[in-house]
Amino acid sequence: MCGIVGYIGKKQASDILIEGLRKLEYRGYDSAGVAVIDKDSLQVVKCKGRLVNLEEKLKTEKAPGQIGIGHTRWATHGEPSDVNSHPHSNEKGTISVVHNGIIENYLHLKEWLTKKGYKFVSETDTEVIPQLIDYYYEGDLLDAVMKAVSKMEGSYAIGVVSTEEPDKIVAVRKDSPLIVGLGKDEYFIASDIPAVLNHTRDIYLLNDKEFVVLTKDGVKLYTDEKEEINKDIFHVTWNADAAEKGGYEHFMLKEIHEQPKAIKDTMTSRIMLGKPVTIDDITLTKKQIANIDKIYIVACGTAYHAGLVGKYAIEKLARITVEVDVASEFRYRDPLVNEKTLMIVISQSGETADTLAALRLGKEKGARVIAISNVVGSSISREADDVLYTWAGPEIAVASTKAYVTQLIALYVVALYFAQEKGTLSSEEIETIKAEMLKLPEKAEKAIENKEVVQKFASKNYMHKDMFFLGRGVDYAVALEGSLKLKEISYIHADAYAGGELKHGPIALIEDGTVVIVLATQKKLFEKMVSNIKEIKTRGAKVLAFAQEGHTEVEKTVDSARYIPETLDILTPVLSVIPLQLLAYYMAVQKGCDVDKPRNLAKSVTVE
Repeated sequence: MCGIVGYIGKKQASDILIEGLRKLEYRGYDSAGVAVIDKDSLQVVKCKGRLVNLEEKLKTEKAPGQIGIGHTRWATHGEPSDVNSHPHSNEKGTISVVHNGIIENYLHLKEWLTKKGYKFVSETDTEVIPQLIDYYYEGDLLDAVMKAVSKMEGSYAIGVVSTEEPDKIVAVRKDSPLIVGLGKDEYFIASDIPAVLNHTRDIYLLNDKEFVVLTKDGVKLYTDEKEEINKDIFHVTWNADAAEKGGYEHFMLKEIHEQPKAIKDTMTSRIMLGKPVTIDDITLTKKQIANIDKIYIVACGTAYHAGLVGKYAIEKLARITVEVDVASEFRYRDPLVNEKTLMIVISQSGETADTLAALRLGKEKGARVIAISNVVGSSISREADDVLYTWAGPEIAVASTKAYVTQLIALYVVALYFAQEKGTLSSEEIETIKAEMLKLPEKAEKAIENKEVVQKFASKNYMHKDMFFLGRGVDYAVALEGSLKLKEISYIHADAYAGGELKHGPIALIEDGTVVIVLATQKKLFEKMVSNIKEIKTRGAKVLAFAQEGHTEVEKTVDSARYIPETLDILTPVLSVIPLQLLAYYMAVQKGCDVDKPRNLAKSVTVE
């Protein structure tokens, strides 16, 4: 969840660290800091708040040197404060550490180290790491880090520097992402690729329990048995400016506009007219598919909402029973999983801690696991049996947009593939759906362009504290996502309900002036949604409705209406979510919120 950057080379380390941390701001943070070594001196500068605060502090508390580590922290243990900020050091001030993740047995380690005479100043779990390394240090920093890690339980990506060996950085990962950047006479560690893209496109993707030693002469990788590793270099093919705003006011708006291309890219080579549906190199035979008695889709947040749409699609098209679970609940309810179970885990980052844990549980119980992820080489994509990538490109804004629509496309591809292999749809029916899917990028462009109604509605209603979303069928799943987007970035309380549930309680909340967003894009359910609209209008609700083109009769019962291009009912979520994303965006802008970095949230949730 936090951001790590490390640098060793010929440049001023603090400048490189700040630049890299700025590229990782999207991950969410509440404090920041750097530790830089100059000769045999270790200078640690850190503070609560945004990176700009750290930059100001560095103007007076100079940190010269060509080797250092930096960190942006999102609080887990101990409130946001200067003292709790990373990097953390040992009592002697000779070792400094940055850490992402959680050390689950830190209290035990802290108590043990305290008995050994060590003193602690912060409330964090991380502070035990430099103290533990200090305890084991006997002239070899790598050995000390290895011994310390062997005593730690939990998840971690760690970067370490020491004045005892001022010419190296030692790093290791377990269940938390870490990459190594390979530049010309300079080397990097980072939580994510954008942090190093201005300097190199060549990286190593570290696996769990792999250690790395960086010096000015190069990089060496080791197993936890200290055996040297030869690893292939991963070359980044997307441009550095893909992680920049590109002229848009916010990353979120840019990413909304990138959705047509992302939709098209995710379908490329998988959906082609007149050719079988393919799911890359995933090999599921007709016999294996026939043997599946249940599919679990497991995910968190926006990815969970995509999974709800996936349930509708797979059950409708392939006629296989599907359950959708929140990953953090799935692993604690002793789910009925066996060798006939297929798990589909969805994670934009591929590092979501709860989803990764659910994946591992599924595999332990014998399930086959397919991962849907946007990040090549991520933990989830490596540990799953198979992976289907969503080609959304880098998504920087915390509130997910293009990752969500590409997850939908991936799930439609899976549903069609199963239907094709099981024979639950005729070839003509499959071709019809494929033809409509191939039109989605163009229709998404239209959905983005036609935004005046949404902007106008936002400008008149952004001051409301509560809003409600209604829908039926897949519209209900999209309503949940629209509700999430609104509360994520505008901080407006929003709830989503199935239209048929109105009379079972929620209608009691409707009074004069209550804002309700209604999705009525399902042709078979349109009349029922109109009835729901009438129910809330008679109680004074202010309604913005979304329907497919041609259903203009909805205007007779609502305050404002917006239309998405006509498509098959099952595919409408790809288009109907776009105006909801725009609505949340314009509401947040009107309120003056930090759209790309909403409070208390992070892009990649790598702790439970």
